[in-house]
Amino acid sequence: MDSPVALIIFNRPTITERLFEIVARARPKQLLVIADGPRPDQAGDAEKCLATRAIIDRVDWDCDVLKNYSPINLGVGIRPATGLRWVFEQVESAIILEDDCIPHPAFFRYCDELLEKYWDDERVMHVSGDNWNFGERPFSYFFSRYCYSCGWATWRRAFQYYDPDLTLWPALRETPWLLDILGDSRAAEFWAGKFELTHATGITHNGWDWPWLFACWVHHGLSILPSTNLISNIGFSQDATHTKSPHDERADVPTREMMFPLNHPPCMVRDVEADRRIFAQVGWPPEPQDFYHKLRRRCAAALPAPLKRSFSSLKSPSALRNMP
Repeated sequence: MDSPVALIIFNRPTITERLFEIVARARPKQLLVIADGPRPDQAGDAEKCLATRAIIDRVDWDCDVLKNYSPINLGVGIRPATGLRWVFEQVESAIILEDDCIPHPAFFRYCDELLEKYWDDERVMHVSGDNWNFGERPFSYFFSRYCYSCGWATWRRAFQYYDPDLTLWPALRETPWLLDILGDSRAAEFWAGKFELTHATGITHNGWDWPWLFACWVHHGLSILPSTNLISNIGFSQDATHTKSPHDERADVPTREMMFPLNHPPCMVRDVEADRRIFAQVGWPPEPQDFYHKLRRRCAAALPAPLKRSFSSLKSPSALRNMP
């Protein structure tokens, strides 16, 4: 494979070793490793971090290994953000894996080929290896607005727009920009809340990835998702920072073989149904499909931007009947 591989590791030597064994079989020519430092208030963290980093020293193939190890703990927001900035200062493109994201061996060839195919196509900003139960598609991959990042790849040309401070958010906050991008008023309201929270409190509390999604949407970038799942996220557990439920439908999804050569879709069109499914997984429950709610959504879509928020706060007939 030609593409560099970037690993994000911390203090979990057992799962990092499992990931390393798969990466070693892919034999990338360049390996970039981002590691966070131990937490001072957690006993045993320093030893676990050292044991995890020692796994990287076992590279035994012809490979240029670059390390970006923090001596202190920066956390799940700042450490990936600063580490990925460093990655794209070194290389033009990269395949990125966190320690609990276990790829199918075909994931590397899939990313390698798509990074090459869309190298100069600024319409595409993200290549994901995740397909969390969206069903089969007629081609090897499809296009989405959502940037799943359990195992993914991108280019320096795209990541240059990453802004953890969401500097552009105040200028976009009161515009219909999100509704135009997503075509769904509830999704627009949900993500507006996430971006507002991140802008107000920063990535320290909210993670590094929402600003990446924001950057892709600001620049109208599409994401590529595979038609078969290539990444199994084994990090859904109570000791995780965000993905705490092992019963989440995105947890430990089995990987499946990707057939080659890739069967490319004939046109670059966002898969709206898949995006609705994604929003149902990460956002609010599916919208009611009765006549009232369908009519309400159609009326809301026809309103000018300043009236949309007021309209969305109106109660349904059943709610009005139950009001004192």
